[in-house]
Amino acid sequence: MADMVDKQQVETAIKEYIDPYLQKDLVSSKAVKNIQIEDGTVTVDVTLGYPSKGYNDTLSNELKNKISALDGVSTVNINLSNKIVSHAVQKGVDPIKGVKNIIAVASGKGGVGKSTTAVNLALALSAEGANVGILDADIYGPSQPRMLGVNQKPESKDGNSLEPVMNYHLQAMSIGFLIEEETPMIWRGPMVTQALEQLLKDTRWHDLDYLIVDLPPGTGDTQLTLAQKIPVSGAVIVSTPQDIALIDARKGLKMFEKVSVPVLGIVENMSIHICSKCGHEEYIFGQGGGLRMAEDSDVDFLGSLPLDISIRENSDDGKPSVIADPDGRIAQIYREIARRVAAKLSLQAKEYTAKFPTIKVVNN
Repeated sequence: MADMVDKQQVETAIKEYIDPYLQKDLVSSKAVKNIQIEDGTVTVDVTLGYPSKGYNDTLSNELKNKISALDGVSTVNINLSNKIVSHAVQKGVDPIKGVKNIIAVASGKGGVGKSTTAVNLALALSAEGANVGILDADIYGPSQPRMLGVNQKPESKDGNSLEPVMNYHLQAMSIGFLIEEETPMIWRGPMVTQALEQLLKDTRWHDLDYLIVDLPPGTGDTQLTLAQKIPVSGAVIVSTPQDIALIDARKGLKMFEKVSVPVLGIVENMSIHICSKCGHEEYIFGQGGGLRMAEDSDVDFLGSLPLDISIRENSDDGKPSVIADPDGRIAQIYREIARRVAAKLSLQAKEYTAKFPTIKVVNN
């Protein structure tokens, strides 16, 4: 008769596999919820705190291989599920109704592909199984209506709030939905910050796991409003490898640190150009700058995207790469980045304020 396997042995086998997104094993990250052993059949319940549709098969196979190698194991069943919870935000800032987590996508300067990264990140999180929205916080130069291929005004059911505009399973809001595309916003700072707050708080977001906020470039009024008045769970910095872009990206990183918003990592955009005619690779904006900045600043390097004409064409056509070519290399890179962002966030402190009852003291 084969030796009986015990729970401790199964746990040890699971610990041998390091989750590439959590960067730790599933036992110590408390993702393993239950282990059952019966007549050589091992059943493991795993609940991940981040969306993982494109990774589930790989994870299941890795765990099955590790556990099957144990003596006395004949069958392995892996039950995978996802549970996305709210995570802690800045002190003294109230949560937004219908939104579990807000992730700001920022850059120190313009022209680094931040809006393209933001919309593809949102769509990639959605493709991984999350309920996602995007807020275009660039009041002067809103680009999400064009990138999402949407040209309609949002509805209002009660005359006070706005319904988010839906496309590609994404809930979206932008000042661009409310004005003509070529109308300039000739507003001073206070009006812009007030408009941003209203767009966020007066939109009836529906049960979002993540709201991606596409910030305007820089570290001015809008960014400060977001950092001080809006409950942000984490920020993603987008830069090119170019020194001049990295200098400004560092400013953005330091701004979030000063207002106690965790930086989830850095995305390097336009990292390498591959010639569509001959396949020659060229580092037009320099090489490895984003990775060095991540190491120097002790934040995660989330991934790099090539300088690829299809990314620009897809965004201009209103079908971002994750939608235009869901199985293509570019979409897969965005989905990898999305899993890293969400997994990094899942390791942060949870938000418990909603769970605590309000205590009322009544004097009789």
